[in-house]
Amino acid sequence: MEFRQLGTSPLNLSQVGYGCGRIGDLKQSEDCQTILDTAWDAGIRYFDTAPGYGLGLSERRLGDFLRTKERSSYVLSTKVGKILAPVPGAAVNTMPFDIAYDYTYDGVMRSFEFSLARLGLSSIDLLLADDIEVSTLGIAEYRRHLPRFLESGMRALEELKSNGNISAFGIGVNDVGVCLDIMHRVKLDCVMLSGKYTLIDRTAGTRLLGVCERMATPLIIGGILNGGTLLARDRPYDDDPLVACAKMAQGIADEEHISLESAALQFPLSNTAVTSAMLGTTNPQRLQRIVSGINDVIPGQVWSRFNSVALN
Repeated sequence: MEFRQLGTSPLNLSQVGYGCGRIGDLKQSEDCQTILDTAWDAGIRYFDTAPGYGLGLSERRLGDFLRTKERSSYVLSTKVGKILAPVPGAAVNTMPFDIAYDYTYDGVMRSFEFSLARLGLSSIDLLLADDIEVSTLGIAEYRRHLPRFLESGMRALEELKSNGNISAFGIGVNDVGVCLDIMHRVKLDCVMLSGKYTLIDRTAGTRLLGVCERMATPLIIGGILNGGTLLARDRPYDDDPLVACAKMAQGIADEEHISLESAALQFPLSNTAVTSAMLGTTNPQRLQRIVSGINDVIPGQVWSRFNSVALN
């Protein structure tokens, strides 16, 4: 597995990372151990989690796993902006919390401390402001939270970095517009963008990529399979334009006798602005298969065909 430096930070990320969004939903802790072992054995050394994943369960499970590893052997990111608030009378065998959004200085500091406790670790490498976007918050709440983040949440992130508590900070979002909104106002160490720079969805566009290049802000790309849409052969056509793009990409892969999964992984990594591409599957066999295809040879004309069917 190759490693890439995250911009000017001291962090070196494995070019394939593991996103722990779904390990908080696994019913058996043994299944969680299996998929994390598989990721580690595949050479993955960058792991991303968040308080909102499984309402804290993802952080707890990932921390249990990472405590068995040398601290210098991996890079860990988690997120801020969502505080877990206790909910009295929660159902048995559920995490008894609800999410309260808080992107202020105090909210970021509290979230950081709470994440350390859930992880059971003494340090976090990278902090990302989570889901600070219209699609998650709604337009009114976005307009309320964004100024608070820019005015005081950013100050908390900068303070944590200057004090050596973290090595880098950024945002973790699903929306290109908010990336531009924030990057035009403050300097970030990185952007984690999910589902918008993939084999079939290029809506990150040259504008964001150009801003990242000009500002020397590296990208971490999540959602490379677009939530499974890319590989869902039996999904009927619907109003989602990505379904049609996926069907055409599947046809190209079949005709060219190449692995669609391999192409999906290789596409974002071919851009020098991208430091790491994230996988989030909880299927060990699929994870092994996708990672092993990172060096599959895909002819140039095949990339041209994929480019012609992607959503721009």
